[in-house]
Amino acid sequence: MAGETTYLELSQDGGGAHKFYEVTVAGTAVTVRYGRIGAAGQVQTSSFPSVEKARAAAAKKVGEKVRKGYAPAVAGQRAARPVTRREVTSAPSTARAVAPVLWRFATGSSAFGIHVDEDRCWVGNQAGHVHTLGHDGEVLARYQLPAGVKCLVADDFWIYAGCDDGTVYDLSSKLPFAAYQIASDVDIFWLDIREGVLDVADRNGGLTVIDHEDEHQWSRRSSGDHAWMVRRDEHAVYHGHARGVTAYAPDGTGELWHTPTSGSVLFGWQEDHAVYAGTNRRVVQRLSKATGAVEATYQCDTVVYSCATAPGGRYVFAGDSASSVYCFAADGTRLWKLGTGSGSALSMQYLDEKLYMVTTEGSLVCVDASESAVSAAQAGSVPVPVDVKSAAAVPTYTPSRTLATVSAAPASGVVVECVQEAGRLRVHVVSEGYDPRWNVQFPRHIREAGARYVIDALSPAAGGFYRVRGEIRRLV
Repeated sequence: MAGETTYLELSQDGGGAHKFYEVTVAGTAVTVRYGRIGAAGQVQTSSFPSVEKARAAAAKKVGEKVRKGYAPAVAGQRAARPVTRREVTSAPSTARAVAPVLWRFATGSSAFGIHVDEDRCWVGNQAGHVHTLGHDGEVLARYQLPAGVKCLVADDFWIYAGCDDGTVYDLSSKLPFAAYQIASDVDIFWLDIREGVLDVADRNGGLTVIDHEDEHQWSRRSSGDHAWMVRRDEHAVYHGHARGVTAYAPDGTGELWHTPTSGSVLFGWQEDHAVYAGTNRRVVQRLSKATGAVEATYQCDTVVYSCATAPGGRYVFAGDSASSVYCFAADGTRLWKLGTGSGSALSMQYLDEKLYMVTTEGSLVCVDASESAVSAAQAGSVPVPVDVKSAAAVPTYTPSRTLATVSAAPASGVVVECVQEAGRLRVHVVSEGYDPRWNVQFPRHIREAGARYVIDALSPAAGGFYRVRGEIRRLV
């Protein structure tokens, strides 16, 4: 039987929504497809006892969207959001020695996203693949996201992947889900997150701040464009762009300081008392978080694509456009320069005397950065790198296109309910043992007034809200 399809869009000028909603009735089945304009979207299908009830359910869904501002449209007429990729070149290294690479993993596409914690390494690439590996290089899991990964950011236990289509996915649960949606006119360059508050730096030099409910808090426009750096702590948001670094009060009440840097900022890092800006004029500069004063400059030989530090800034690392990696003492003294052997490092992180880098070749590279290993490398003795392969049996996770249902909550599950509150849909905990006044950070696209959901577990977060841990199922 041919389907009856209604297609709607909500696209607001000036940084608002940019979404579509499509409902198809085919006999007793109702299929809903929704998402960002220009993307494939997610799909949910429901069955009903009769054709009449299916059509009534579809009409109800369409009516709800129309009341929210959606309007009939023709699919494909509106363009997808703008996406800018960093223009990079990668020349062979001029270093006389190669870094002591322990292992490397080819992701298959150029990669920017990296996060390393005590348990595992995460790497995301422009094909939308996110892999997790052990510190020994063993591939543990793979995520397939609908769009290229801009960066990976961590907020305590939670790991988020910011993608080209404006969706920020929570990768911490059993299946990834969309935790934030960034306005369609924001050409995303970089992200940071702290206590559920997401900070977005963009092509135009803008800074957008979104809270844990996926709602806009405030925005600013810095003096320079191409903002490749955003870092946040409890005291400020540090925004790096073509004309330096600007610090803003975390509540958006004003600018705290601005410091011109030597060149345009291409990457940023932070420690407790300082931020580090890598620039296109071959330097990394350390700026005081309190005043913005330049405290030290670390001189490289070509454009700096990435930087990182050992805890407390004891060592400063940098990756340049000529496939070299540097290590400096805190005062700016260059300690060593080595070739990466795998292209230029676009992002990096240091942990436990190892330096992890993602490169223009799309590889995640683990370098032994201990003094003994580097000394041996400078003398020409390096280990043979292990080329890690992904096993066919590695589990692959994709964002759920349908929501599983249960008729009763399991004993260990937590029940939450979607309610109307001051004109907005909020999610509160129904199960005992939780503060019913707190909101739950919950995927906006599956919220439906009056609906109840079962979650494996909830964890309290600083700022007074709950985060999801585990699978989300609808309670029917």
